[in-house]
Amino acid sequence: MLKKERYQLFVEYFSKNQPNPVTELHYSNPYELLVAVILSAQCTDKRINQITPALFQRFPTIEDLAASSSDEIFTYIRSVSYPNNKAKHLAGMAKMLVEQFNSQVPSDLDELQKLPGVGRKTANVIASVVYDAPAIAVDTHVFRVANRLGLTTNAKTPLAVEKQLVEYLPKQTLGFAHHWLILHGRYICVARKPKCEICPLTHFCKYYQSGKAALVFSKTAKVAKVKTVKAAKAVKADVTGDDLSLSSSS
Repeated sequence: MLKKERYQLFVEYFSKNQPNPVTELHYSNPYELLVAVILSAQCTDKRINQITPALFQRFPTIEDLAASSSDEIFTYIRSVSYPNNKAKHLAGMAKMLVEQFNSQVPSDLDELQKLPGVGRKTANVIASVVYDAPAIAVDTHVFRVANRLGLTTNAKTPLAVEKQLVEYLPKQTLGFAHHWLILHGRYICVARKPKCEICPLTHFCKYYQSGKAALVFSKTAKVAKVKTVKAAKAVKADVTGDDLSLSSSS
């Protein structure tokens, strides 16, 4: 199957079945989304949504956050991954927005990446979600799913994946495609044991058609069989009082 055909099938399916996907992060303005995305690095959206209400209640504006310290910010985000670094990033980001950007979250990718804690992925999220820019953020889910589906070829880095997606996806779908790939990777095309048995995309998925999925299923079945046998022996030992770990000669 040609790559162009895979892209066509990908867009057709999600345009019909998930026409208006949105981020699972909770926010009400660009400032809150920027904070949430910075915090979400190597952390789940669920965890971020649990801690941001108290954070935004204490710091409802960029100016409030800029007037605080990383030590105080830390007390509100201690349960996320890398809280010390993220607290410093948030404090520095807020101060820079106030001092250099008139307290406004910029739309330009280069200016966004000047902010502490903002890499290319975060900048693309803000640009596409807030400003409807034709950009696509590549996180671990997007990277994995794009490669498995065959939307990318020999893409070894997030930037390489981004460039190929931007090249082949219709411009108007780039913002949507970011969410399509993330949500598909989060709930179906998971990292260790992709749920190919319920996936609606197997008819054009390169990973599935290569037989790799069947190999994963086979290994999973073998592990499950071993666990079942061990569990049965443990139950038998418990019922009979035998110690199956001892040899019969002891």
